Amino acid sequence: MAVSTIIKNLSNIPGWSGKRKIVIFESDDWGSVRMPSAEAYQSLKAAGLNIEEGAGGRYNKYDTLASAEDLSMLYEVLTSVKDKNNSGAKITAVSLTSNPDFEKIKASGYKEYFYEPFTTTLEKYNKHGAFKLWQEGYNAGIFVPEFHGREHLNVAAWLRALQQDDKEALLAFDQGVWGYKRKHGKIGFQAAFDLEFANDIELQKSIVSDGLDQFEKIHGRRASFFVPPNGPFNNALEPVAASKGIQFMSTSKIQKEVLGEGKTRKNFRYLGKKNKYGQIYITRNAFFEPSGSRKNEIDTCLAEIELAFKWKKPAIISSHRVNFIGGLDTANRDNSLKQLKQLLDNIVKKWPDVEFMTSTELGLTISGK
Repeated sequence: MAVSTIIKNLSNIPGWSGKRKIVIFESDDWGSVRMPSAEAYQSLKAAGLNIEEGAGGRYNKYDTLASAEDLSMLYEVLTSVKDKNNSGAKITAVSLTSNPDFEKIKASGYKEYFYEPFTTTLEKYNKHGAFKLWQEGYNAGIFVPEFHGREHLNVAAWLRALQQDDKEALLAFDQGVWGYKRKHGKIGFQAAFDLEFANDIELQKSIVSDGLDQFEKIHGRRASFFVPPNGPFNNALEPVAASKGIQFMSTSKIQKEVLGEGKTRKNFRYLGKKNKYGQIYITRNAFFEPSGSRKNEIDTCLAEIELAFKWKKPAIISSHRVNFIGGLDTANRDNSLKQLKQLLDNIVKKWPDVEFMTSTELGLTISGK
């Protein structure tokens, strides 16, 4: 048996288990502008900015705000299958509430940070009718927004770079972009809750609190589930999130807790573990990321689901927004949706007793509510 297979088996053993065959799709990044246009991508590429390499390459190439068409096509696939309860597949849409207001930030001479709700960004980029589809998806129980942060941006680190005349940051800024691979700087701008300096934690606490209030204002309900962008965060954010209604936290199984100035510590997490604020950890154990992938995502994901079920665990699948977006390249969306359809057909055929859930529904099941 390969070492990677042994590790995957071992990682599925700890934590909550049950006989039910539960499948959850957690999809990050909804609401973030990411790459505003194909023109912005080509301009930055021509200027020599590193937007193609590293983990962020496929996001810069394909990921942008979801249109009404993107969402409608996704919903069609999700509702094309039914589980044992006659429910379609569900997306837990891990989402941001805001994006930077580039015009106001520039007008301040980069001295102050301003943001706008993502619903304003949608209209600014002519994604008319998109938020109505968000609401329709939620009402149908197939597209359920939860909290990823206020913005997919490390505000403190980004603003410092702009104020220090960082040429790359300013170049990207002028195109409405911050997500690129930095040549300089200790942390990436996409990692909203990484800590460049320990005292940035106070700003992050206020961002979490403000973002969760804004989530309620936009969606008409409190978020229950929080997935910090890119992983790194300091656990001092957990009680802030708890005070605003977050019952469930997503982390990797070995959580990298950032302490500032490059210091970190590792915390062991498993599905169903509770922290001292009563929040339950939900950890992912499968992946479906067809956008730009060179491997067989369907077979790989099915094998990961089978392994989860072997250990009586739910299959919690990571599948980012980038897979379902056609604004920069329609083939990206169409290819991914075709594969998603095949994956879902295989799931309901192989496991007729499968149940599709959202992350919050799983959390409530674990807690016995």
